[in-house]
Amino acid sequence: MWQSKKLLLWNLIVALFALGQAWPNMISPQPSSGLKADCIANLMRLTLDEALAVGNQLEVEALNGTQYILLTPSLAAQCGYSMESDPWGNTRIYTSLLGCFVQNKDDMIFGVGLKLKIYRHSPSDVVSHDVAQTCSYTRWAPREVLCDRNYMEISTYMAPHADDSQLNTIPGTFEEVSGIWKMTFFTPEPMSMVLKEAQQAGYSAMTTATRVVVRSPYNTAETYSEAVAGVPMEVLKVSIYHKAHDGLNVFNLAAACPTGGVLFTGDLISWHVPHRVTPLLDGRIRLVEMNMGIDGLRLDSAQMAARGYYLSITDFHIIVEIPIGSPDGYYKSHSPAFQYHITYTIEPMLEVFWMADQTQQDTRYKILFPITTPPMPRPPYTDDRTVPEMREFKLYVGIFLHDVELRNITFATGVLTVEESNARGFTVQQHVFANGSSVFSLKVPFDTDVIFKHNPQVLVTTYTLSVVFGFVILPEESSFAHAVKLQASLQDVVLPTLTGTCDQDQFYITVKYGSQGTNFKTMVGGLDLTPELAEAYKFKGNATHGSIEVPYTATSSAFELITANSIRARLAVLVWDPITNWILSDLFLACYFPLTTTRCYPNGTISALAVKVESVPNLDPSWLTLKDQSCMPVSSNDRFAQFIFNADSCGTTRTFFDHYMMYENEIGLYYNAEKGLTHTSPVDPEYRQTVSCYYVVNDTQTIAFHAKSRLYEPKAEISSGQMTVQMRLATDSSYQEFYEAEDYPVKKYLREPLYFEVELVQSTDPHLALILDNCWATLQKEMTSLPSWDIIVASNFTFCSSCAYSGDGYATAFSTVSVDDRVSVPSRYKRFSMKMFAFIQEDQVLKHEVYVHCDLVICDTTSPAEGICQGQCANLAVKGTPTQMRRGQSTTSTYQKQISFGPITLNSFQ
Repeated sequence: MWQSKKLLLWNLIVALFALGQAWPNMISPQPSSGLKADCIANLMRLTLDEALAVGNQLEVEALNGTQYILLTPSLAAQCGYSMESDPWGNTRIYTSLLGCFVQNKDDMIFGVGLKLKIYRHSPSDVVSHDVAQTCSYTRWAPREVLCDRNYMEISTYMAPHADDSQLNTIPGTFEEVSGIWKMTFFTPEPMSMVLKEAQQAGYSAMTTATRVVVRSPYNTAETYSEAVAGVPMEVLKVSIYHKAHDGLNVFNLAAACPTGGVLFTGDLISWHVPHRVTPLLDGRIRLVEMNMGIDGLRLDSAQMAARGYYLSITDFHIIVEIPIGSPDGYYKSHSPAFQYHITYTIEPMLEVFWMADQTQQDTRYKILFPITTPPMPRPPYTDDRTVPEMREFKLYVGIFLHDVELRNITFATGVLTVEESNARGFTVQQHVFANGSSVFSLKVPFDTDVIFKHNPQVLVTTYTLSVVFGFVILPEESSFAHAVKLQASLQDVVLPTLTGTCDQDQFYITVKYGSQGTNFKTMVGGLDLTPELAEAYKFKGNATHGSIEVPYTATSSAFELITANSIRARLAVLVWDPITNWILSDLFLACYFPLTTTRCYPNGTISALAVKVESVPNLDPSWLTLKDQSCMPVSSNDRFAQFIFNADSCGTTRTFFDHYMMYENEIGLYYNAEKGLTHTSPVDPEYRQTVSCYYVVNDTQTIAFHAKSRLYEPKAEISSGQMTVQMRLATDSSYQEFYEAEDYPVKKYLREPLYFEVELVQSTDPHLALILDNCWATLQKEMTSLPSWDIIVASNFTFCSSCAYSGDGYATAFSTVSVDDRVSVPSRYKRFSMKMFAFIQEDQVLKHEVYVHCDLVICDTTSPAEGICQGQCANLAVKGTPTQMRRGQSTTSTYQKQISFGPITLNSFQ
């Protein structure tokens, strides 16, 4: 009868197991799905690709019959489940074939069912994977010890009893008459618990068809630590009291798992496991078999050699040696104290089989032992590949693992992201090597605002790039920084150059800017070129050049020498660096300028001009006198003294030479009898300037005269015709060159002189004279448009009388016209100059263009005339604001004409 019952029971178990193999919605994982299941000895290993789990939350449930049970960390350790993930989501889940929820047939065939829930963005956004895997394992040793990451498991052989086949106990069932009754832990003091108490404490105890299984998490109250051959180990010793129909059986079980024993030497990991684990082994034993593996999978000798692994044994230890960087492990970046470090992680497995000499208690000992090196500093290196002649910094920073990302770069002007840096023209790139590591490169041109420049020498520029690279480590987003400072020098400075010329009145100085633009100061004759002085010297400038016009009489020039007809003046100009005080360029220009110092008049009046030269720097010209010290200058300033005297006065002497007589006097500093001192200091040289005039005593002039009588008296024929006038704008005060039609509109700076010439053309009558009556300026081309501004008011240009509009702060200047190669009859020409201006209203420029208009009168100099042709200024008093004034008409209209000119455009550069 019992045999039939037993057969029925086993048939039922087989049917249930077959039903389990056909679980609905269960799939055997395929590598293409990102899931892979392997049966590796007494474990089932499930591998998840990072594409499934990275950045998501993973939950694992175990199938127990028809229900799924969530595997919390404590339940997983109690029931034989463990999980290992790298930082990128690659995950391995291990299940002991003797686990709580594994379907077990005769300790030979095992069915594992799992449900994986991957939560993405929210609790409702979940993807589930159902996994079923069947494993077969029959090579059970009498005693098996498994040391996994989170638990210790020990099982021992139990002879099957006919009436105990139904007594496999799983957590949650405690009412059976037969089965595990009590557990006594040795810590090493005995501590007893009934099965329910032990399960509540986190332990698992169960029986299978042929084995008793006990499982314990690490660091429980009933386990203890013990050093074995110098290796720290956690030990579990327990006695299992098993009730059966034939009586009470006691099983003494022990497990010991290493918690240390790892040494790191250079690039090698040495893992030491005791040769004899004394808490497990009593008496004499023999080491029969020893294997090494990775991630729970055995490796053969060829695979170990190819990877550089070495397994050896000594009297006290079994030693596993693994080179750091083996492809079976992985590197990870870290940033303790914001410094770059890396670690290396690998999970070796050691499997040992011991055989006892006197008993049949053979032991298979299997350890899964993840190892991570301490953080190893890897300060980034900087490879400076800058070629100064290319005028850009080029550098590489590295080497980094694949989990390092360059997030930003701090320049001297601020922080830029990688995208912003590339947009600014700073080339940032990542260069990835075959092993996945990378370096970052950066290119920055010299001529950008993030580069600091200075000149250690006049012609040398040193460029400095200071940056801080900001990195983050993924996926945890920890950060670290790396500062870089590079310098490069180039002899690339182009100094400014000074050139100069002279005419009869002025020095013309031009500076051509160098490579540093206008970053310099200018000194003219010992005076800084301030904005006020630059305006006085008519400074003009653009992006490449600057120029000034300095009258030779300006205080900046120095008088070196005077002659009877000229004076030699010198202008010293230098440009200098205000930071280093280096002189970048200088110019000493000396020219002779026409100057008549002595004038001799026929009536015996003598005019003499005394000049202060640089050899007497302390001279005050007002101190000078003639030989007769009562004859003092009629006028003087700090550089000149003017004397006017008669030939028979002021101590002037007379000397005869043949047909000439010479009058001579002397200008100098003389002893002051009243004060008992001279004006000069002991270090000053004596000042003397001789004044001489020569007159002819006897002279005979021959005049020839020849007369020829006229045949008839000439008379004029009265006729009519058109007279043509034109107004032109000269390029400068010489009135030799004029702007052509294609040059208009002419652009001028504010307050820049404008030189106008009005000409009566196509007339050969020398008795005609051109007179300017009125001239005014407008915004529009029409003469009568408003607003307008008066330039000349009812003037007489015949004698160059100044009748400029008195309401203008910059008066119009008139120029005398003389006969030259172009001008044969000066009376047909009129010239005047004014300064460029703009019409404004409420401090706003109304328009940048100006038109100039004039009322002209053509007079016959042989006929009596009145008013304007008589050469009298009308002296009109015009009142009103520039935006209200209107041009009045000339009182003389018989010979009046009008002319317009423009436009002239205000250049806003200055």
